[in-house]
Amino acid sequence: MTQVTTEKLYQHRPKAQGITIRRLQFNPKAIRRHYFANSPVMSHLLTALSSTFPIGEQFFVHSVRNVRDQVKDENLQAQIAAFIGQEAMHSQAHTAFNAAWRRDDYNLDRFQAWLARKDDYVKNLHPKIQLAITCAFEHFTALLGGYILRHPEILSTLDDEAVKLWVWHAIEEIEHRAVAFDVYQAVYGDDKIRRLIMRSVTTGFASLTFYSASRLFLQDRKKSISKLGGNLFGLYLLAKMFVQLLPEYLSYYKTNFHPSDIDYSQLLKYWKTRLVEDYQLESFQQELHALFNVKYKKRAIKTE
Repeated sequence: MTQVTTEKLYQHRPKAQGITIRRLQFNPKAIRRHYFANSPVMSHLLTALSSTFPIGEQFFVHSVRNVRDQVKDENLQAQIAAFIGQEAMHSQAHTAFNAAWRRDDYNLDRFQAWLARKDDYVKNLHPKIQLAITCAFEHFTALLGGYILRHPEILSTLDDEAVKLWVWHAIEEIEHRAVAFDVYQAVYGDDKIRRLIMRSVTTGFASLTFYSASRLFLQDRKKSISKLGGNLFGLYLLAKMFVQLLPEYLSYYKTNFHPSDIDYSQLLKYWKTRLVEDYQLESFQQELHALFNVKYKKRAIKTE
């Protein structure tokens, strides 16, 4: 009886609006090591971020599941389910990316072992703190995802397989950017703690990224140091990104902040179309087909 009831509740749960679970089809082995603008600095930075995603995104899911039973809103429950599905796909894709790149001269095994120990520690914190940490990191991933999508000139330097991975990930981070925040507000609503945790996460995130990227750079120093032009360009991009994203980062501390304040709808439509037309990503084809059908029907109704 319990099983039947659970299945029926699941079947009648509304679908999440604007959050689609997609499996990425890409070949991580085809991505060259200095794939971002031929810049070792930027390439190692993104690869370092990728190395944290499998453990990090599993933690994000864990922190939301901790309090899921306290969420009464059915629409938010549907968004939680979609959030969990997307994060699971991200973890799988970046695990494949990391595995394809693990070599004797290029790995972060010790760093990832340390990260796993840190993950065990954080999971013993109060659920409220865990969820606030996730809210902070989700703000960062949405910031970075939005920046990538707003600057197609940067993406033009990437290998096709790298574009698939990072654009797909950026799109989905933007789609579910508000889920953890909405769960936190529904269950706790403590903005003081949320802002306080963001300060700690900012310091930790910056230190973590710098350390892991530096390790990769040093492991690859024979090929990295010689690319002086690419490294200078990478440092320029980092400085430019920091300055441009600072106002959006600081908005997290505003009293009336919400992750959905920025409208990404047109940007997402543009890149979803690009991924279908230029990169033949099947996971977006059905979605765009349905979108175009709706537009066609609306136009037909107006004509009549």
